[in-house]
Amino acid sequence: MLQFFRSMLKSKIGAGVAVALLVLIALAFASSDVANNGGFGGIGGGTSVATVGGEKIDNAMLSESASAALERFKQDQPTMSMKAFVSAGGLEKVLEDLIDRTAMAVFGKDNGVVAGDRLIDSEIAGMQAFQGPDGKFNEVTFRQAIQQRGVSEALLRNDLRQGLIARQLLVPASFGAIMPRDLATRYAALLTERREGSVVVLPSLLFAPQKEPSDAELRAFYKAHASEFIRPERRVIRYAQFGDDVVRNVPAPSDAEIAARYKASKAQYAAQEKRRITQLIVPTEPAAKAVIAEVAKGKTLEVVAREKGLSAAPLDFFTKEQLSSQFSPAIANAVFAAPAGKLTAPARSPLGWHIIRVEQIDDRPARTLDQVKPEIATIIAAEKRRAALTSMLENVESEFDQGSSLVDVAGKLGLKVETTPPLLADGNVYLKPGETMPPQLRPVLATAFAMEQEDPQVAEVERGKTFVIYDVPEIAASAPAPYDQIKPDVKLSYAITKGYEAARAAAIKVQQALRKGVPLEQAMAGSGRQLPPVQQIAMSRPDLSRAQQAGKEIPPPVKLIFGMAKGTIKVQAAPQKRGWFVVSLREIVPGKVEGNNPLIPSAQRELGQVAGNEYAAALRKAIVKEVGSTRHETGIRAVRDQLTGAGSAGN
Repeated sequence: MLQFFRSMLKSKIGAGVAVALLVLIALAFASSDVANNGGFGGIGGGTSVATVGGEKIDNAMLSESASAALERFKQDQPTMSMKAFVSAGGLEKVLEDLIDRTAMAVFGKDNGVVAGDRLIDSEIAGMQAFQGPDGKFNEVTFRQAIQQRGVSEALLRNDLRQGLIARQLLVPASFGAIMPRDLATRYAALLTERREGSVVVLPSLLFAPQKEPSDAELRAFYKAHASEFIRPERRVIRYAQFGDDVVRNVPAPSDAEIAARYKASKAQYAAQEKRRITQLIVPTEPAAKAVIAEVAKGKTLEVVAREKGLSAAPLDFFTKEQLSSQFSPAIANAVFAAPAGKLTAPARSPLGWHIIRVEQIDDRPARTLDQVKPEIATIIAAEKRRAALTSMLENVESEFDQGSSLVDVAGKLGLKVETTPPLLADGNVYLKPGETMPPQLRPVLATAFAMEQEDPQVAEVERGKTFVIYDVPEIAASAPAPYDQIKPDVKLSYAITKGYEAARAAAIKVQQALRKGVPLEQAMAGSGRQLPPVQQIAMSRPDLSRAQQAGKEIPPPVKLIFGMAKGTIKVQAAPQKRGWFVVSLREIVPGKVEGNNPLIPSAQRELGQVAGNEYAAALRKAIVKEVGSTRHETGIRAVRDQLTGAGSAGN
């Protein structure tokens, strides 16, 4: 609820904790996001991008960290390119984080704050990317993972060490901060206030030049704004889907196989009795007898337990041996002596005294080979089919490894090969709104946008049921669209851009007139255009909070009006250069909060977290300042050019 106030106060909330938890390589491993760019030494032969307290940050580290950050960012925006990431300031942010984290490590080293090898070992062991099929750390998986990504163990361990030191330094500074109740009460009152104002909209196209631009002007505009016309990467996926029916001529189970399986699993088909129970555990025998007495008077075991502040727990089916080993032989004997629907006599285990109701008895007689033969035959047949399918999939992978094409393998299997239209990284069809990729390809989309051209793969679509072989025959790289193909788009962008500049000047003129007391209608007329009708805003903070929690898009003027002072007038840009807003706040109606309002302790807790994060951010800044850092612009420029391709283009 206090997110708005955080923005209004322009605080760097969470910056300290974010740095403390920022372990770029480790996080990238945990989400399989480390880009395999061929190692950590590919730029400029070891040129550094910064020196922090005598420690150097080399350009390879910055490059790898930026690649990892982009991959994580693409989880939310799959079409994001490195050029767009860099131009939006992503590289600068990554460098700032690296400098901060290195400063923490230097400061920690100088002041005896360390992260030992055993702590780092435990962090590595807990990473999912390094775990085997049993969910535990696997040395072979670990070695393969870091080798595939071109990351040395020493570099990974150093990255983890820095992050752990930063956490030790910053988290204590943010922990346990308490905000005074009086201040929290004032904030809680703000949470219920209501604001009223008005918005004048000045659309860019309304202020666009009336004169038609020449082709030369459009071409010049296109050249200067080429980044606005970049087409995202597109890929065509060629695929063939199949199920286990592709496996033919699987031999049926023989009588000998069925008999051997029956012999091996004889205990499964022997006579067996299981019982499903509900139990209540009390500490003493008198308490157990008292429960039984109350049940005898007509109450249920559940009601008696609830009246005593306890709970009667329903349990699944147990054999006598299972009950004996889990609780005690006395419990097992009591349960298997009672009829269904009745309570057992009180019996003791290390947990206390048990009162148990037998819910259901499953008494299965022994089954002969002839009785279970169809059941065993079905199991063996399924196993043989799975084995044959696994062998076939291994053969397909082997053929791909030996250079066979997707078309060749599909032909041998009798599969139909299909081809998608050009797809975007989010699965939508390029230039065809509403069209999307075949749903069976959704599990392989991310791989398809990371793999090499015409490098066929096999993948499981539905576990154990359907599979797909696929490759990428066509890749259209992300690049500016040719001018001749998008001239209408260039013309529209030209009109919006020119109109945007003119609309801004008109918005400032309207703002200045209103500040001088000119009536709203007269100020709007002074813009020289017939503007849309004035939009009125009347909203409370609870309404704003509910809209945000519901995921609704909040118009920029509405957000702005909750950060303005009463009687002020501000100019605000509309998204995507679509125009400008002139926003005025007429009235603020304060909220009323009584002393027992639950908003007060809630605000006190949240503001305490805000204060704690501010303390951590202040400590982080102080540490970075004390350690000292120097940026090396030549190295930074080299990384930027390498990531965006500017160097190879001769720029």
